[in-house]
Amino acid sequence: MVFGKIEYLNLLPFHVFMKRFTKSNQQKMGLNYNKGVPSTINKKFLARRVDAAFISSIRAKNHRHVDLGIIAKKEVQSVLVIPHAEDVSDKESETSNVLARILKVKGEVLIGDKALRYYLENKPHTDLAKEWNTQYKTPFVFALLCYHKDKNTYKNIQKNFLKRKVNIPQYLLEKASRRTHISKSQILHYLEYISYDLDTKAKLGLKKFYNKAKSLS
Repeated sequence: MVFGKIEYLNLLPFHVFMKRFTKSNQQKMGLNYNKGVPSTINKKFLARRVDAAFISSIRAKNHRHVDLGIIAKKEVQSVLVIPHAEDVSDKESETSNVLARILKVKGEVLIGDKALRYYLENKPHTDLAKEWNTQYKTPFVFALLCYHKDKNTYKNIQKNFLKRKVNIPQYLLEKASRRTHISKSQILHYLEYISYDLDTKAKLGLKKFYNKAKSLS
């Protein structure tokens, strides 16, 4: 299995889980990672250079997926628009750039760990997930776990990941903190805002996003 790995903090619990899960299922799963930012992983998935990955919602439509995603119930802290004289897209993102247009929020789109660092500095910004929730009263789904084949494998991953809380070892928190320049306590606080369960409300939000995105074209 070649898995597209996005090394943003919002997927840290999932990567910890996968490390344990694949070790316990080593005879059945040979896991290799192909790393990149969301927009790069999207392209690799569409070109079938990776077997599965968390794919940006705007690209995940019509692709097979399980009920796992990167979801914000309200605010998210790592998908922002910051004041800017012109509208500027984030080259690492696709969904967030579309979301900013839907919400008519003007400025520079900033996503991922760099956006979280900006947020933690208390600089002026609009949190796009919070704004979405204010306008449409649903969670926002930023990405879906999509796959090309072996549905049962990914359903098993979904089932096992969602049924228990993932504890992140201190050494991995320390490593993530050094990589992102965000403290361990701030990382853990941030992760409280991230959900992975594509439940009924999240699906309603995703459907609304697709309808709104369609109206832009």
